[in-house]
Formats: sequence, structure tokens, C-alpha cells
Amino acid sequence: MSKLFETSSEKALDHAGARPSIPATSASEFSLEQRRILLGVAHRAILYALEHRPFEEAPPASPELAEPRSVFTTLYLRDNLPGAVYRDGHSEPHLESRRQLRGCVGYALPIAPLYRAVAETARAAAFDDSRFSPVTPEEAPRLEVSLSVLSHLFPIHPETVEVGRHGLLISHGARRGLLLPQVPVEQNWDRKTFLEQTCRKAGLPLDAWRNGATIEAFTAEVFADSDVEVTG
Repeated sequence: MSKLFETSSEKALDHAGARPSIPATSASEFSLEQRRILLGVAHRAILYALEHRPFEEAPPASPELAEPRSVFTTLYLRDNLPGAVYRDGHSEPHLESRRQLRGCVGYALPIAPLYRAVAETARAAAFDDSRFSPVTPEEAPRLEVSLSVLSHLFPIHPETVEVGRHGLLISHGARRGLLLPQVPVEQNWDRKTFLEQTCRKAGLPLDAWRNGATIEAFTAEVFADSDVEVTG
């Protein structure tokens, strides 16, 4: 089985609804119903693992969801904070929602049917991301799932990398580093910084992209619970 990649797809703390704008690359590949199905698979996979129950998802009716695809699952933990208090003393009683990165794991290669890859990467993001402790039953109701379904990898020249459109996989020998298309947008990186930081992710010198490292790109369709209504 292909190595599971850990990668951050957004800043560790992000206010809900304040997602950076990523330029659209094409019409959506997945319908609203297909997105709901995949997000539901992710939530159920985590829930079943917490309940120590085997998760056996039946193949979906949509053949597109059974095709082998690369996918990254990102988990956020939502927190409700007291409403804003203004300098003149008045306050807003509503709760402000913010989210904190809780895990991000994915397959860089299409080694499993998409629906199964979503289940496996969701479980791994919840329980096997080495940067975080495992998700607890108390946290599960506050999890938001975001899925990034990747296109096939293709070679790319550094000068043609487009920030906001392309994700990158840079490799040299046994070292590989991957960053999703949304990362440079969120971090306000230019093309050169994006290339350097992908090298850094691989554990390579920052200028490895100039010195023999293999550079591959991909695009991604990104959608989350906040984009559709999801019920487990």
C-alpha cells in the first residue's frame, strides 16, 4: 500500500468562513450528492473506529466514486467562542465559530477506490497523524472534514507552476514532499517559496528543485462539510 502522507492543508487555526479563495480550474467533477456521500463515508469511518466496530462501506452506486484516486482528508476541530465585545461596551450575543487543524493524511497515488481511500485516510487523519493525539469520542461531533481529491500527477517545469492551481510533489531518491494547492494561497507564498517549501517538506535542501529533484504537479477538487449538509 502506498505511503500515507501527512500534510497541513491550512493554517493551524482558521476562522470558519474565512477560507482563502482558490481559482477554479474546471467545472466540478463531483456532484453535490457525490460530495455528500464521500464526506459521510469519512465521518462514519471515524465514528466506527471510535466505537471499535468494523467499517465495511458498500461500493457506491456512482462508478466515479469506485475509481482509484488520490485523496487527502483534512480534519478540523470546531470551537464556539463568545461573541465579540466592542470598544463602546456593547456585545454580540452570537457564538463565533473557529476551527483548529486536527489532522491531515492522504494518498499521493491512486491505490484504492476513492470511497475506500476516503475511509482509510479519514481514519488515519483522526488516529495516526503523528503531530496530534488521537481524536476522542468527545471531539467527534465537532469535527469538520475537508476532502482534496487529486488529479493524476504530471511533470511540470518550475516556471509553469501556478500558485492556487497546482499542488506539488517533489522527490529525490527516497525523499518525497507534497503540498496541496491551497497551502501557498493560505500562506501567501510566491512560486519560488512554494517550490522551496515543498523541498523542505521532503527533507531536501530548499534549492533541490533547481538541482535535479523531480517536480510533479496535480490539481485538486476541494470540498468540506461547510460546503454541503452532511449527516452521518
